[in-house]
Amino acid sequence: MSEGDILPGAPHPRTRSRLIGHAEIEADLIGEWRGGRFPHALLLSGPEGIGKATLAYRIARFVLAGGVLPEGQHGFDISEGHPVARQVAALTHPDLLVLRRVPEVGEERIPTLIPAEMVRRVRPFFGTTAASGGWRVCIVDAVDDLNAFGANALLKTLEEPPPRALFLLVCHAPGRVLPTIRSRARMVRLRPLESGSVLAALDDLRVEVEDLDEASLPAAAAASGGSVRRALVLARGSGLEVRAAALRMLDQLPQVKGEEMHALGARLQGDRGDGLDLFVEAVSDWIAGAATEGRFERRRLVRLGEVWEKVRRAAAEADSFNLDRKALVFRIFTELAEASRA
Repeated sequence: MSEGDILPGAPHPRTRSRLIGHAEIEADLIGEWRGGRFPHALLLSGPEGIGKATLAYRIARFVLAGGVLPEGQHGFDISEGHPVARQVAALTHPDLLVLRRVPEVGEERIPTLIPAEMVRRVRPFFGTTAASGGWRVCIVDAVDDLNAFGANALLKTLEEPPPRALFLLVCHAPGRVLPTIRSRARMVRLRPLESGSVLAALDDLRVEVEDLDEASLPAAAAASGGSVRRALVLARGSGLEVRAAALRMLDQLPQVKGEEMHALGARLQGDRGDGLDLFVEAVSDWIAGAATEGRFERRRLVRLGEVWEKVRRAAAEADSFNLDRKALVFRIFTELAEASRA
C-alpha cells in the first residue's frame, strides 16, 4: 500500500528503534512519565524529517508495552524483539490507532488530506476497553493534514479523553493547527538536527536505502537544514546537482543566463521525483539567507517574500496538475529578477 507519511524507498519511522538527536527532550518526557505527570496529548512540532514521527512511535511502543522503567533507563527503549515492537511495526496492535494519508479502499492515489472516514474511527476506538487492559494510543501523522471536519472530530475526544488515552500528534506547522487543539495538547518543539547527527542518521540508513550515493552524504547532510528527510532526497539521484544549479542561478540575479534556465527547466521537466521540491527549497533557503544576511534593503525583501508565496503556490499547482515545469522555472526567475531590481 502507498503511504503518505513516508519518503518512498526509505524505511518507515514506525520500524526505527533508534532516535538520533533530541536526547534532552526524551529525557524530560521520561521524567514526566516517571513522576506521573505525563500529558494525555503531545503535539510534537518541528520541520519535516527531524525525527518527530520516530519519537511518536518510540513513545507508543513504550506505553503499549506497559511503560515499565528499569532503574537508570533514560529513554523510551524497548527490545526490538518485543511482541509490541513487532505489532507496532506491522500496525496490528489492537490498542494503537494511526491516522495518516493512505489511499481509500480501491484507490491508488495518496490523498492530500487524512481521509474523513479514518478520523471517524477515533471515538469508537477510545470508547472500548483496551485489549491488553492498559493504554490506548492514537498517532496522527500529521495533524496538519486534517481538514476542518477531521480536526473538529479529533477535538471532541481530546476535550474529554478517557482514562489511559494518549494522543501523539505529529505537527510540521503549529500555526495551521486549530488553536483549540493546540490548547489541549502539550507542545513539544523539536529543533532541526546538527549536520553531524544528520550524517549519523544517513549512515544508519545506508543498508536500507538502496540508491544512496555514499560519496555525497557529507554534502547532503551539510545542505539538509537539519532534516534527515531532505538529506535523503539530496543524496539520491541528482538532488545535490539540482540544488547547486538553482543556487548558482539565484546568485546571478537579476541577470540569469537563459541557457542555465533552459537546462534546469529541462531537468525538472523530465523528473517526476523530488526535483521540484528541491528547487522550491533552494529558492526558500536563498530568500531566507538574503533576509538574515542583509543582502537587500527592506523594500526588496518584502517584494521577494511576495514572490516566494507565488513560487510556493505555483510549484504546488505544477506538482498536482502535472504542469510544464520549464515554463515554471522561467516564470519564477523572471519574477525574482524583477523583485531583486525593485
